[in-house]
Amino acid sequence: MKWMYKDLLDMDKLEGKEIELILETAVSMKEILGRPIKKLPTLRGKSVLLLFYESSTRTRTSFETAAKILGADTGNIAVAQSSVTKGESLLDTARTLQAMNVDLVIVRHSGSGAAQFLADELSASVINAGDGQHAHPTQALLDFLTMKEKLGGFQDRKIVIVGDILHSRVARSNAIGLKKLGAEVVLVGPPTLLPPEMSYLGVQTSYDLDSVLEGADAVMALRLQLERQQSGLFPSLREYRELYCLTPERLRKTGKETIIMHPGPMNRGVEIAGELADSPLSVIEEQVTNGVAVRMALIYLLIGGGTNSVVD
Repeated sequence: MKWMYKDLLDMDKLEGKEIELILETAVSMKEILGRPIKKLPTLRGKSVLLLFYESSTRTRTSFETAAKILGADTGNIAVAQSSVTKGESLLDTARTLQAMNVDLVIVRHSGSGAAQFLADELSASVINAGDGQHAHPTQALLDFLTMKEKLGGFQDRKIVIVGDILHSRVARSNAIGLKKLGAEVVLVGPPTLLPPEMSYLGVQTSYDLDSVLEGADAVMALRLQLERQQSGLFPSLREYRELYCLTPERLRKTGKETIIMHPGPMNRGVEIAGELADSPLSVIEEQVTNGVAVRMALIYLLIGGGTNSVVD
């Protein structure tokens, strides 16, 4: 199967078989990460530019590592030191990038739709590394790879995602992709952080975490954006911990060996108990490793070979 898209902006357009193609390619890339020498000539002569308008450690570093392993030339635009601080618009930035003749732009932006805007303006490929509250497709894909490794597949698997669903681009991308892969998805959070309209994603929603844990194969805790407390969206951290924090006692309600996930960074003792985050059930470190493999796969598919053949 050949990759057919110029860009990766969200999970909406991808079919299940296309998601599986990315995951299969990522498995090949993960084998490369286990080699003593992690350097390939595959994308020699190709240029990858990272354009991050929001702070990031995991996503930016893993994209940069992925591109360098594949042999691409990489560049970073530090927005805080760029012309953006002098009033340059996203359109003018796009035109500048076009003039540079880069092959791939990886963008993170606080505005929903910013990645789509760049993709429409640029002949270069664009990967969305997170735009506003809209989408974070590469985080979802690395989550899928981790689940596939641990659970064997997605059909009829029950995945519970708990936390600030309202503001989470991770939750939205995961829910859309997991449904396409055949999983049952349950979104859980306080009423103020889980609006009823989220059911448009075709998933189950609940305000009661304990009532939906039975039979869960994976539970993902989302980072609670603590600034939301100042907005009065939940009464107190103590109440949130009482109702939604993942603890060993709470996890036993699943009745099975359930894996624990978190996209990071974690607020220990708020979304997840420290002993659970560090337990054998946690796959949080595997998520980080798989992030590099998935981003290698996407960079390769977009500006490399465009097939799922193993890269030598």
